[in-house]
Amino acid sequence: MINKYYFINKFDTNNINNQDKQTVIIYRNYSSNIKNNEDLILKIKNYCKKKRIKFYLSNNVKLATKLDLDGAYIPSFNKNTNHLAYSYKKNFDLVGSAHNLKEIRIKEKQGVKKIFLSSLFKENKNFLGINKFKILSNLTKVNIIALGGISKSNLKKLNFLDHSDFAGISYFE
Repeated sequence: MINKYYFINKFDTNNINNQDKQTVIIYRNYSSNIKNNEDLILKIKNYCKKKRIKFYLSNNVKLATKLDLDGAYIPSFNKNTNHLAYSYKKNFDLVGSAHNLKEIRIKEKQGVKKIFLSSLFKENKNFLGINKFKILSNLTKVNIIALGGISKSNLKKLNFLDHSDFAGISYFE
């Protein structure tokens, strides 16, 4: 079973309706004050629950646990470990992203269950490509999720990796 992780920055029921039960929605909106958006986060949570889709919040583990979400996503720029003092429900997932070995080690210390390793295909400043991605993913025991530039046209290239789960934005739109 392939798990897919879909990053959203606004609540659009059409995008959520098009997802299957193996898709996890991650709300990632850094442009607004997320603390003032608890009502919106609860709306997304309830809509996802109705559709039987998991829902994670980005960059705010404390709020994700307070609102009883399915999990939280810790971005690569967040190196904080304060969340380790929190208690979580049994099925709460903590995931994070990394671009290099140093960031992978930070995510391991943060206690994430899965690391989104970026960027697999998108040729940006964090571009890894398939070979470097494979090397980095073999340097940790944490489950690795492919991130960056994954589309329907290059999805089959994930077969070259030992990881079939993936995350992104463009694939889902």
